[in-house]
Amino acid sequence: MIQTPEPPAAASRAAIGHPAVAQLAASVENALPDLVPAAVEAIWQQVPAYAASHDDQLRADVGVHVAAVFRVFLDGLAGRREAGRADFAITREQATRRVMQGISLADFLQAFRIGQLTLWQGIMTAAGDDPAARDGALSVVAQLMQVIELGSTVAGEAYVQAQQHALAEGDRVRRDLLEDLLARQDTRAGPGRAVLRAAGLGPGRRLLVASAAPAGDQDGGDGTSPPDLPDLSDVAAALRGAFGGHGLGLTVVRHDEIVGIAPVVGGRAEPAVASLTRVCAGLARHGVRLAVGVSTVHAGLHEIPEAYAEARAARDGLGGVAGLLALPLLTSFDYLVLRDDDTARRLIRPEVRRFVAEDAAAGGTLVATLAAYAACDLNARTAARQLHLHVNTAYYRLDRIAERTGCDLRRFADVMELLIAVRLLGATPPVTGVS
Repeated sequence: MIQTPEPPAAASRAAIGHPAVAQLAASVENALPDLVPAAVEAIWQQVPAYAASHDDQLRADVGVHVAAVFRVFLDGLAGRREAGRADFAITREQATRRVMQGISLADFLQAFRIGQLTLWQGIMTAAGDDPAARDGALSVVAQLMQVIELGSTVAGEAYVQAQQHALAEGDRVRRDLLEDLLARQDTRAGPGRAVLRAAGLGPGRRLLVASAAPAGDQDGGDGTSPPDLPDLSDVAAALRGAFGGHGLGLTVVRHDEIVGIAPVVGGRAEPAVASLTRVCAGLARHGVRLAVGVSTVHAGLHEIPEAYAEARAARDGLGGVAGLLALPLLTSFDYLVLRDDDTARRLIRPEVRRFVAEDAAAGGTLVATLAAYAACDLNARTAARQLHLHVNTAYYRLDRIAERTGCDLRRFADVMELLIAVRLLGATPPVTGVS
């Protein structure tokens, strides 16, 4: 006949009634001064995160926790009471400590199990070669498993709660720090100081600021309904490595945007911009389209308000279209026509306005030829080679532009007027990144 396994409570009562269990319990209790350090040492030997920790209090904390859990088991073994969730209050406290000490949940639970394995080895050592004692030891296996299962459950729940609280508190500290930096408040004291140090943002460190927000063209221009906007916290997590790299930098969700402050290595913005461009491209492939503006390089924390204003201006210059506009990669001319200016638009002659609109609708061939012509110092032959055109085709296009706009393309002033009109009327400024 197949016997139904006894429930944990029944197994526990059966173990307590075993004649050798009381003697085992007493022997293990006497051995606690040796068992607890042995368990701690086993954890340090088998879980690298504990050995690698620089927290001076960690080893003492682990010893206190191990001793308390051993005591829960021994109290049950001696018949004083069965283990319950309330017996693991110290586990909740220790879980919070492990989060702050940088120990992962997997490592925390592994350490918990190692402690119980050490306890079991202590029970078997106490039993020795006495058959009755070893039989008594086997009778308490179910009780030990119940302690491990209940303790692990409480440990996991407490760790996750503590981790969520720590994340929320960290977000609050970073938000407050950003607001202080934007308001030029003193950040040399308080929790923000440690955040800045960890981010590699010392007082004299050169930096740039980025501002990112979901693009207004999330439907991709195909006429379909736009998807739900992405959660900014998730996007910020993806951008965090790009803004700073190597764990550096500060990334904060601020209202409807993500603000990143990145230390600049070697005084060059290009590596940070390239990293940010790659991450934005990856997000775009997953349907998250961002408009991102990047400031010029600034001299230190005291210039963050100006850097932030530049980043916002760059992002606004995209007109809500997905892409990345980095001011360090622009010319001064590009920047001068970046900002929206209704007055400047009204000063554009009607025939020039009409030319730009009609050419954009036709694919922008003439505007592209004009841009190449200007880039080649008003040399049509060089522009033709750059565009892979026959020189007569280039001359024909330039004549068409002159005819439709009334401009003399041999005059620098007229060419500049056309280039400014092209930029102001919606031919997007030079944008690096993805659309």
